[in-house]
Amino acid sequence: MIDTQPKVKNSEIFSAMADLNHEQVVFCHDEALGLKAIIAVHNTVLGPAMGGTRMWNYQSEEEAVRDVLRLSRGMTFKNAIAGLNIGGGKAVIIGDVKKIKTEALMRRFGKFVNSLNGKYWTAEDVNMTTRDMEYVRMETPYVTGLPGKSGDPSPVTAYGVYMGMKASAKKAYGSDDLKGKKVVVQGAGHVGTYLIEYLVKEGAEVYVSDIFEDKIAGVTSKFNQVKVADPNELYAMDMDIYAPCALGATLNDETIAQLKCAIVAGAANNQLDDEIIHGQALKDRGIIYAPDFLINSGGITNVYYEQQGNYDRDRVYEQTERIYGVCTEVIEYADNHDTTTHKAALQLAMNRISDVGKVKLAY
Repeated sequence: MIDTQPKVKNSEIFSAMADLNHEQVVFCHDEALGLKAIIAVHNTVLGPAMGGTRMWNYQSEEEAVRDVLRLSRGMTFKNAIAGLNIGGGKAVIIGDVKKIKTEALMRRFGKFVNSLNGKYWTAEDVNMTTRDMEYVRMETPYVTGLPGKSGDPSPVTAYGVYMGMKASAKKAYGSDDLKGKKVVVQGAGHVGTYLIEYLVKEGAEVYVSDIFEDKIAGVTSKFNQVKVADPNELYAMDMDIYAPCALGATLNDETIAQLKCAIVAGAANNQLDDEIIHGQALKDRGIIYAPDFLINSGGITNVYYEQQGNYDRDRVYEQTERIYGVCTEVIEYADNHDTTTHKAALQLAMNRISDVGKVKLAY
């Protein structure tokens, strides 16, 4: 069984890479600019690795390594199950976005991306903007999600999560109608806000939670029917659907024991603190889990078509809408094989990687 919680002490980087089967990890440093970044390439069987860059004030370098390894692995399976011909990669920049992010830092990071000669393509992720991607593009062609092209992937990501949520509701309630369903959205960032818009339009009863008051204010001023959830009572709330749309690992021993919902479906990456233990814990409690790397794949689909040079917004949404059917297939596979939905989704993704790998090796 793959260890999904690899040790990442400085002396154990190669062991951590081996635990999750990574191909390459690049450490990027520029002392003058304060740049400390890590690029992780997990798998390139289906094509060049693609995944966004996030900037976060990690508590330690080990935490950053652990995050980028898990995120890049997740991108491999996300891209595979989405039916895209790209592999999995991810990048993190360590530091306080309000203190060190500058044009120079982003351009310097772009040079590091360029040094991989197209093996890794980047895009925006947490604490990144399309403007930041423009700075990166000044130093490398291997960047997507640019203004005037595919642009901000958040609306498409939210649409995919919405599709996965509706597919899960069909299983849980016999109907995918979300009208009147009580949905708690944790995270009022770009994706969370667009998801809330879809839910409000369908008539769901929406609650929102975020650690930043200005984001809460932005949502409640735009959607006056949305209510604010107390973060201290979030997991124990009486709700139908929990939608984690912030950072990962919110599904753990402590939180799962409190959940009263029927469905977990959100945009955050790596929602399960431990894929095996907590995927099973949700199953044991009768909670349908829509695998994060499946239902949040709309964003990568959006930038993929830009990278392919044939971007068409309608085609992107058509591809993203297929998440509904794939999510249904995953839930049925899990039921038929008495396994978790997370394992089911991983298996379907790995099957595609294996099958395509055989095609590429055929002579």
